[in-house]
Amino acid sequence: MVKMSKDYYDILGIKRGASEDDIKKAYRKQALRYHPDKNKSPGAEEKFKEIAEAYDVLSDPKKKDIYDRYGEEGLKGGGPSGGSGPGTFSYSFQGDPHAIFEEFFGGRNPFGQFFGARNGGMDEDMDIDDPFARFGMGGGGMGGFPRSFSSSMGGMGGHSSVVKKQQDSPVVHDLRVTLEEVLSGCTKRMKISRKRLNPDGRTIRTEDKILEVQIKKGWKEGTKITFPKEGDETPTNIPADVVFVLKDKPHSVFKREGSDIVYTGKISLRDALCGCTVPVPTLEGKTVTVSTTDIVQPGMKRRVSGEGLPYPKRPDRRGDLIVEYEVKFPERLSQSARDTIAQVLPRS
Repeated sequence: MVKMSKDYYDILGIKRGASEDDIKKAYRKQALRYHPDKNKSPGAEEKFKEIAEAYDVLSDPKKKDIYDRYGEEGLKGGGPSGGSGPGTFSYSFQGDPHAIFEEFFGGRNPFGQFFGARNGGMDEDMDIDDPFARFGMGGGGMGGFPRSFSSSMGGMGGHSSVVKKQQDSPVVHDLRVTLEEVLSGCTKRMKISRKRLNPDGRTIRTEDKILEVQIKKGWKEGTKITFPKEGDETPTNIPADVVFVLKDKPHSVFKREGSDIVYTGKISLRDALCGCTVPVPTLEGKTVTVSTTDIVQPGMKRRVSGEGLPYPKRPDRRGDLIVEYEVKFPERLSQSARDTIAQVLPRS
């Protein structure tokens, strides 16, 4: 068993197998307790650095895996080499513990930010965990505070620049297009109504904006067109992206299969048995004829090459027009017709 000169789990006060969330909580607690701005006892600075090193290792999956398997010596290149072992990895802590602290809390000095720099930090009688737990540490606002709280405190001590805004989820709209529009490409003008900040940075106005969506030839259903940060804006958020998702409008004549289009040609039972010619419309309004002398079997199809939709990545080329046959059976037959068919057609 490898002997470890440093137990990073013990430094953070957690057990092996701790979750990512446990590691973050432990670092938060220990870093606040031993931060030199708060803790003036001898050795606090060195302890603060050890805590940063422990968090640097345990919060990184690769470093943590090597440390768990080979210990500190293996992590720092002192163990056996070969395979995926520590011989292929060498770690030494080069980070700035204060920079790690600032990045974690989202601000340069959380003590001064929230509790007044004039007295050198927090009240000595205050539990260091309380203010962060009370306001939901890790919630995405200033120093981990929720946005609503951080925005209300943004003016304290002239530190509004530390407000960390998060972007809202995308606003998604369906954009329906015809097959003819997909064939030739087009521009859609979409009107949206959104909220925007006034120049004072606090009050909000509602405005309309026209977004021009360029539909390119052959685009498939489900294609997404994104307009970054065109959603609502408030003092505490980054505007959401506005996303349009292409949807095919139902067509009266064709249905779409990728870059192919399908036409249902209705024929009589006589034509199905004796051969036929079917006039088939195209998306451009032309008519092509599709002939067959074969007996039309169930599910039989014919292709007209190059009369479908453009390929999205090769708009100079097109898919096919597929003709599917639908046989219309007669509703009734005369007895003489029945007799004739019975004589002509085989039983099996």
